[in-house]
Amino acid sequence: MKYVVLLGDGMADVQVKELNGKTPLQYARTPNMDFLAANGAIGMVRTIPEGFPPGSDVANLSVMGYDPQKYYTGRSPLEAVSMGIVLEDQDVAFRCNLVTLSAQDKYQEKTMIDYSADEITTAEAKELIKTVEEYLSSENIHFYPGISYRHLLVWQGGPSATELTPPHDISGRLITDYLPRGAGSHILMKLMEASFNYLQNHPVNLNRIKNGLRPANSIWLWGQGTRPAIPKFFDQFGLNGAVISAVDLVKGIGTCAGLEVLEVAGATGNIHTNYQGKALAAVEALNKGHDFVYIHVEAPDEAGHRGELQNKIKAIEAVDEMLGELLNGLNQQDNPYKIMLLPDHPTPLSTRTHSSEPVPFAIYTRGEDKNLNNTYNEEAAEQSGLIFPKGWELMACFLNQK
Repeated sequence: MKYVVLLGDGMADVQVKELNGKTPLQYARTPNMDFLAANGAIGMVRTIPEGFPPGSDVANLSVMGYDPQKYYTGRSPLEAVSMGIVLEDQDVAFRCNLVTLSAQDKYQEKTMIDYSADEITTAEAKELIKTVEEYLSSENIHFYPGISYRHLLVWQGGPSATELTPPHDISGRLITDYLPRGAGSHILMKLMEASFNYLQNHPVNLNRIKNGLRPANSIWLWGQGTRPAIPKFFDQFGLNGAVISAVDLVKGIGTCAGLEVLEVAGATGNIHTNYQGKALAAVEALNKGHDFVYIHVEAPDEAGHRGELQNKIKAIEAVDEMLGELLNGLNQQDNPYKIMLLPDHPTPLSTRTHSSEPVPFAIYTRGEDKNLNNTYNEEAAEQSGLIFPKGWELMACFLNQK
């Protein structure tokens, strides 16, 4: 048996007035998702345990079959693993976003204009992080470039309990009430303030402004944690597998779990990602001997964070087309297979951030078509009556091990 998980990050939502009270999943044209729902099983799964932040880190750990209460040590350490950064026992890693803040003189009075600085290119961002490292690093603090707006700070002997806020949670808001608090906050605050002074007139940003793009004029620190210790997926489930994603977070979880990280040309983490390439890479990996592939698609989440209704619908429909490519490729082989479709968490357009409500899943097994009158969306999945209150238990069920 071959197993595929297709995860559309942030696909779930709430009813939208502009869609006549439908959710984006209900409104979008999704014939392949509906095929899974009509011929398999649908239900709801709570991927965020009570008391945990509704982040993709916690949610993807759950979906991959790991109890966050046992294995979650923070978001940034997982990204560090993907970036090849070796964390020592005393190291604390922080996500370091490049963001666009408003131009008020006092840092505390600025507004979060854009948590991704217009999705700055990786090449531009590398130059900015190089400057930040040059002027703001110290014996115990260093900055590492990542992809687009997503980067890393590692603080040897740093605090892990500082109160920090994800920048995508405060889009369009004054940052006054969301600045670092608690242990080490004064140092993190100084780094953020100083970064604005070095970045606002950086040649990269002056060129971006000239071209009508938002400048990446500050770093924003959040998502801290220590080195993770996740059991290997093979030890948990007895399957060799691979992960396909454009973001370091999911790659890092996959690496920690001992899954092969497959790189796909044109995989960007936004609406313009290479959907078809990801699907074809998954089919090829299964044909070459892998038993399990975990495919992560970031695009719906990015649209949700940016409040872009049409782009969220477009992203969902692109995921559906990707699912069609997967089904076509899998059906051309003789292998039996199961495929599971789900989001990791909702990213409602109305709030532009994650929420912790349960999300809909669909599981289809080749050759067991049921021809039900089901469609794939939040309402239909809830009406099924099937729910997994502990999200990490869904994987074992999917793999026929529970």
